Amino acid sequence: MLCKLSLKNIKKSMKDYAIYFFTLILGVAIFYVFNALDSQTVMMDVSSSTQDIIELMMTMLSGVSVFVSFILGFLIIYASRFLMKRRNKEFGIYLTLGMSKRKISLILFFETLFIGIISLLVGLGLGVLLSQAMSLVVANMFEANLTKFAFVFSSSACIKTIIYFSIMYLLVMIFNTYSVSKCKLIDLLNDAKTSEKIKLKNPYLCIIIFIISCIVLGKAYHMVTAEFLTLQEVTDILIPIIMGAVSTFFIFWSLSGLILRIAMSIKKFYYKGLNSFTLRQFSSKINTTVFSTTIICLMLFITICLLSACLTMKNSMNANIKELAPVDAMFTVNMNMDKYYEKYRNYGYNDSQIKNSHYTAKEMFELFDFDITSYFKDYIEVNTYATPDLTLNHTLGSRLDSVRTQFPFLAYDTMESIVKISDYNQVAKFYGIREYSLNSDEYMIIADFKSMVDVRNIALENGETINLFGHTLKPKYKTCQDGFLEMSSQHINTGIILVPDNIVGEEYLYENHLIGNYKTTNKDEIMEIENNINKLSKNELVNTYLLPSGSTKLAIKEATTGLSAMVTFIGLYLGVIFLISSAAILGLKELSESSDNKERFKMLRKIGTNEKMINKALFRQITIFFMLPLILALIHSIFGIMFAVKILEVFGTDELLPSIIATAIVLVIIYGGYLLITYYSSKNIIKDK
Repeated sequence: MLCKLSLKNIKKSMKDYAIYFFTLILGVAIFYVFNALDSQTVMMDVSSSTQDIIELMMTMLSGVSVFVSFILGFLIIYASRFLMKRRNKEFGIYLTLGMSKRKISLILFFETLFIGIISLLVGLGLGVLLSQAMSLVVANMFEANLTKFAFVFSSSACIKTIIYFSIMYLLVMIFNTYSVSKCKLIDLLNDAKTSEKIKLKNPYLCIIIFIISCIVLGKAYHMVTAEFLTLQEVTDILIPIIMGAVSTFFIFWSLSGLILRIAMSIKKFYYKGLNSFTLRQFSSKINTTVFSTTIICLMLFITICLLSACLTMKNSMNANIKELAPVDAMFTVNMNMDKYYEKYRNYGYNDSQIKNSHYTAKEMFELFDFDITSYFKDYIEVNTYATPDLTLNHTLGSRLDSVRTQFPFLAYDTMESIVKISDYNQVAKFYGIREYSLNSDEYMIIADFKSMVDVRNIALENGETINLFGHTLKPKYKTCQDGFLEMSSQHINTGIILVPDNIVGEEYLYENHLIGNYKTTNKDEIMEIENNINKLSKNELVNTYLLPSGSTKLAIKEATTGLSAMVTFIGLYLGVIFLISSAAILGLKELSESSDNKERFKMLRKIGTNEKMINKALFRQITIFFMLPLILALIHSIFGIMFAVKILEVFGTDELLPSIIATAIVLVIIYGGYLLITYYSSKNIIKDK
């Protein structure tokens, strides 16, 4: 009997609460998809290093899944709370007819059980289908061979999903049982007749708090953008975050008191159509709305920034490989380390390595019996120089004090990297990038790390000269020029000083670089060469001589792909879950409001209001609730993305606009979809049947 009643209740509620079922199914599907990635990659033909990266990614995703399960668990309990509230009158009738609270708890138990089973089955089915599409995304990201592609079902992901969601549903059952045990008959029967009293707040107090909140929020924006370089400690970053969160709450609190006041003062607007009804509906639950709207606003802000940043990072890193790793390999060895004995002792080098640091990279490889010429079709050797007489202090010249004031945390005593103009042009030609020329009394700086470019430009614009090896040099350009020496997937060149060839003494030789292309383009053969080079680290000679450190295009590409994959999947995972949670909470709250206000809409019909006006008022009411937190979240996101750009500038931000567009599309589809589902479900609830 109770099971039959439970099934009937589920069938009856399915249409009214489509959001609840849709959210559960979507949550199960997403949870399965991201936990099934390891099963999808098993069939792919990837290298062992790539497989290691995938395993690390899955370990991180497993940790994120625990956090996601807490979010979904909270969401399910929150949803159940509103569903319980929707049915207070029904439970009151059950108690009036003599049904015990234990039987009502059993009805809820069976309903939750059936809902859980249905959601799990449908969600897992959807997840299995989506995971096949996700495998294509993973394969494309890792450039895997899909000749072994086959339909895959991940039993481990399925079991994990069932366990996690079973625990969530168990908590919901406990919560429902507790709620029923505490309810009173009189409260259940009269719940629909009670509503929060509208208390008009003091408008002057609201205006004052609104202005103060905007000022505090503006200061927080300034701290994370203009004062970015001064934020060195975690606590420094937490301060503007706390300021932003608190001011967001008070902005909503003050607006809640001003919106109705302002609307009431504009009588033509207030009394037009059902505007007065809509605005009072909005204000009727204002005390609970302020806090929940603040939380939802912050979640939307995190979602927008997270999705934009992770997609930008992925796209930029992939684009950087072609630009910043244009050749197959680069090997570097430190030179003349005995000139800076204590420095290198502190870096962990022993006395023999320091004493024997007068060999070039090629000569070092020859000492280890590794013949470069047998593996490279072409290569070049270039040097960098350094002297304690030319540090960042000297380069900034008369601008040093003003720069120190703005950027107190820079390492001003660091020796500058110096390269002969002919050596750099040799590298530039090899890389296929711009070459430069200098007169005998000129120098220039090449850099691509934006923050340091801005710092150096302060001195260059002022025409600061430098004194080097007895020569006074003036800057050829008023700004840093684009360029780099070391291969990477990131824009890490903080500055290289290019000078005329004739002024540099070989006694200041600091590093030697060997840059080249392999004879083969076969990936397996390249991996074999690099494995042979890595094996040299086990040679006993490493205790006497320096083994050149290397960066290769293949290693950079695999590391970049792994990092971008982790960032992308974790960002998407959290971003989509936050977005679904925000939209679902708003949707469920609005459905509860529609249920509570059913009698009010019925009264509108009795006084002659037609369905078109009622539906229009309902749509406006729901749109206000959805748009209010989104508008402020978008404003937050402008400055949040500016802050993210400062962090991501090492990776490059050329792909920011496509990422923002992609984020906007996701936002419109999911958030807008929930808004429409909420509207049609609410319209069904208030329908005159």
